[in-house]
Amino acid sequence: MLERPGHHPACSAGVDDAVLHPPAELFAAAVEADRERPLTANLVALAILSSGRAANFNMRAAFLEVLNDALGSVGVMVAAVVIATTGCQRADTIAGLFIAALILPRALRLFGETVRVLMEFTPKDVDLDEVRRHIMELDHVRDVHDLHASMIGTGLPVISAHVVIDDGCFESGHAPQILEQIRDCVKEHFPVSFDHATIQLETAALRDQEAAAAGHA
Repeated sequence: MLERPGHHPACSAGVDDAVLHPPAELFAAAVEADRERPLTANLVALAILSSGRAANFNMRAAFLEVLNDALGSVGVMVAAVVIATTGCQRADTIAGLFIAALILPRALRLFGETVRVLMEFTPKDVDLDEVRRHIMELDHVRDVHDLHASMIGTGLPVISAHVVIDDGCFESGHAPQILEQIRDCVKEHFPVSFDHATIQLETAALRDQEAAAAGHA
């Protein structure tokens, strides 16, 4: 085959392809072929992760990552079709902003919950003063101090407290029953169920000794 002077066959083929297929259509076809299998894989991954995403932060983060990838694939496809049919070159940017608007609130919520766990903040909707009042209403309870509540993971609230009870409860063997009542109280009476509770029962004398030691420290 004779070659035209100054033209390489490969370059000619590129020019012919560009004439036969406008760049936008080539771009749309390439995106569709390249994204079809990854999008399918992302959809399968989303189906698998969706059932367990509430288990912990890692599962939720993985779900958001796959969701972002899947939305990115869909966004590129839609943008490519819009560009090919209308010539609007900003479609890709608009699709990216739309995806960011969907993902960003969920990512910020996950980040905020993670920070609350790392900083050991009191769980939402839990008022420690109210918790203290409930415990104080139990028979033989005289004081509650060093009361702390936090989240150590998704769905894992914990609470700890020093509870002063009557001295006679230790002598009569009634202390274990009071401890069980306190555990039931923090598990059932509040918006967050504290299944993990560390309660230290002590006498008033022991509380005073601890306060004195803390004052001298």
